[in-house]
Amino acid sequence: MTFSRKILFLLVGSIGVTLLAAFIFLHFTYRDLYLTTVRESVESQGQRTAAHYHSGELTEEIIEKIHWYNVVSEYEVLVADDLDELNRLFPYEIDGEMLVEESDRAALLDGQSMIKEGFVDHYGREVIGGVYPITDGTSTAGYVYIFVPLEGLAQVFGSSIPLLIGAGILFFIVLSLFVSRIRQSLFRPLASIESFSKKVSAGEYENRLEVKQMDEIGQVSAALNRMSEALQYQGERQQEFLADIMHEVRTPLTYIQSYTERLKKSDEDKELILSVIESEVQRMNTLLSDLTELNRLQEGYAEFDRHPLAVADLLYETVQTFSLSIKEKSLTFQLEADEELIVVQDAKRLQQIFYNLIENAVKYAPPASDVMILLNEDQHQMKLMMVNDSTITAADKKRLGERFYRADRDRNRQSGGTGLGLAIVKELVRLMDGTFMIDTESEAFEIHITIPKEGQSE
Repeated sequence: MTFSRKILFLLVGSIGVTLLAAFIFLHFTYRDLYLTTVRESVESQGQRTAAHYHSGELTEEIIEKIHWYNVVSEYEVLVADDLDELNRLFPYEIDGEMLVEESDRAALLDGQSMIKEGFVDHYGREVIGGVYPITDGTSTAGYVYIFVPLEGLAQVFGSSIPLLIGAGILFFIVLSLFVSRIRQSLFRPLASIESFSKKVSAGEYENRLEVKQMDEIGQVSAALNRMSEALQYQGERQQEFLADIMHEVRTPLTYIQSYTERLKKSDEDKELILSVIESEVQRMNTLLSDLTELNRLQEGYAEFDRHPLAVADLLYETVQTFSLSIKEKSLTFQLEADEELIVVQDAKRLQQIFYNLIENAVKYAPPASDVMILLNEDQHQMKLMMVNDSTITAADKKRLGERFYRADRDRNRQSGGTGLGLAIVKELVRLMDGTFMIDTESEAFEIHITIPKEGQSE
């Protein structure tokens, strides 16, 4: 069953329940209010009529009073000296029985009253009546039968039926407007969502759903819009990634092919050409190795062997690895580290962070410039700050850390960078439950990293 059919079924069921409730209410009002009121009134009038007699015989004066009451009252009143005469005065059967059956005589002769109700063919309707002995407490002089033919349901609510019909028409008008409103606010957005999902599944991520109000459907639409934006972003990044990887691989392959053809023609500068080819092959290996490492980190496949270590010693050791490159560029390293700082981390992964950051600074810092590294503890966090001179713009700084992104692509061949170093650092810091931030407001190139001292639970 479709969703629209379920809604329709719910509305039709609601209408049915409403009509049933209205019928039950009317039936209850007729049975329990109207009939009870008539029954109590007959009982009261019968006792009052029989109370006119005090003692002696049933005189003409009493009979005339009873007949006069029959004229002015809405009830029918019959009076008889005995039960047989009462049956003759009211010869009609009540639900197939005489007014006074043999089983009723003993109670009536004993002075007890009797209420009798049922359908009478002569009147074509239900009749409620009561037989009341006229007695002075010791002897019975006669019997009074007071009865009233009941009005039907239509007669009882005759004046209210137009009002009920009007209320019913108004109810169905309001219900129709309500259904129309539901169709506009529910079915149309659902149809839009269905169409939108088909377009997204076909790869059209640029479409967006209109969100008019933040109800349940609005929230679903907003979530689908965010999903579409994420898919569009991922699609753009994937195209950019493919373009970058093709560019990164094509360039060294072009160099290798060019130098290979040159070797075929002549052995001149053979050693130099082989050295260049070897350099390009090594650069491709580094590129593929970094890319594989980054993918493993982003997919969560990296393993961490955490144990306590003196992080300052690890930083000193890593800086020492670049001592020759630092000397060649006449860089001045200002290193301040808290030598008592102990962290529970994977030494290999932490050194990889230090290595990539220092390598980045050594490659891109201007010659004879300063590089500052600060390592200390701040609120149970290992805090690392690295600052070096740079001409990188704020816009470029915002994108550094994306795979293959480099602020100065023209210097790539001289520096040998792959554009993956900071991306790997960023992923490692994330997996260590830390934070990675490049200060876009600073004129220098300034990186801030915080990592918990106790590591991250596996």
